[in-house]
Amino acid sequence: QVELVESGGGLVQAGDSLRLSCAASGRFFGSFTMGWFRQAPGKEREFVAAISWTGDTKSYADSVKGRFSISRDNAKTTAYLQMNSLKPEDTAVYYCAKGNYRGSYGRDKTDFGSWGQGTQVTVSS
Repeated sequence: QVELVESGGGLVQAGDSLRLSCAASGRFFGSFTMGWFRQAPGKEREFVAAISWTGDTKSYADSVKGRFSISRDNAKTTAYLQMNSLKPEDTAVYYCAKGNYRGSYGRDKTDFGSWGQGTQVTVSS
């Protein structure tokens, strides 16, 4: 059973930066795609970023492209989301997720089978 624990959220001002971390337990972390999603109040959970098991392939939502950066450290079984130039519309609960199958890659919610509990990010104007 895989457990994902996010950390690093908080309250910041517009233009500030935050770095989210996702610590994973369980085996074969390095064989799975990792992703970040977010959910704002009253809205659907949406894709933010994904990174392949090797780290060679990365995808971003258009709304965060150029501001956010996803990375991973397989030796530490941890994924990261560096968020720069934060905007009030980035306010949401951010969730870390692990891909469903070893070697697969996707950016839809259905491509991910394990989820963390979420960490709140609030950006004030």
